[in-house]
Amino acid sequence: MRHDHLLTANQLTREDIEHVLDRAAEVDANPASFGQRHAGKLLGLCFFEPSTRTKMSFEAAMKRLGGDVVDMGSVDSSSVKKGESLADTVRVVEGYADALVLRHPLMGAAKMASEFVDVPLVNAGDGAGHHPTQTMLDLYTIRENAGLDDLTVGIMGDLKYGRTVHSLATALTNFDASQHFISPDSLKLPRSVRYDLHEAGATVREHTELDPILPQLDVLYVTRIQRERFPDEDEYQRVAGEYQIDTDTLADAKEDLTVMHPLPRVDEIAPEIDDTDHARYFEQAHNGVPVRMALLDLLLEGDS
Repeated sequence: MRHDHLLTANQLTREDIEHVLDRAAEVDANPASFGQRHAGKLLGLCFFEPSTRTKMSFEAAMKRLGGDVVDMGSVDSSSVKKGESLADTVRVVEGYADALVLRHPLMGAAKMASEFVDVPLVNAGDGAGHHPTQTMLDLYTIRENAGLDDLTVGIMGDLKYGRTVHSLATALTNFDASQHFISPDSLKLPRSVRYDLHEAGATVREHTELDPILPQLDVLYVTRIQRERFPDEDEYQRVAGEYQIDTDTLADAKEDLTVMHPLPRVDEIAPEIDDTDHARYFEQAHNGVPVRMALLDLLLEGDS
């Protein structure tokens, strides 16, 4: 892994992942000991798409490390509205900050932007591409609840446009994990992602129904249908609401099944699941701070 940029989950080895997760566990256990690790450092936030959890947790992480943030703000209030290119935007913000976090609607934008800056750049989501820091907090949550080996994971929902799915599936190939992918035929994994998984030695098991494999699962990772990425509304309406989880759905699940979701949810998981022992999605969101603290700590200190 190049520690100056974090762009896709393809960069990550098992050693990389465990290094970050171990550091996150240290942060989680004693956050105060990291409180002045990066005093005086600034993190530049360049978000070209809406964000709640990712943006706020990066900001919280940097401030809890003793640093601060400078925020490009909304696209409508920035020079992007005047026609400024992404390359120029990141080169300008690089002059104000010690590291950058970029979210952009176009796949590959983070990789392109990284070629124009010398400070660490973190991909916080590039269209339907990858979201590697979400994957890190997902893996941390899985490790805390189910371990990362001898594991059976079901990933369900929008597998075509869901960048969190692409990153997580790729990263799980570093572990002894059997993966099952549940989606409508129209939202199956993209061919490029299936190819990467095959190249990594993974078996891609695809399903259109959850029930037949639910009893086998240790983890069920649910995603929303990515309405904003559909080329037309009619295509979205044909699959909207097709996969929904409630307590009846989970009747045949293992007692210790871990249910996860990157959030925001729409109607994929009924609120009644929130109070069950299966629900881990709010814990998952909370884990964004210690995990991103660990990532920033490593990137800013140039740890190899």
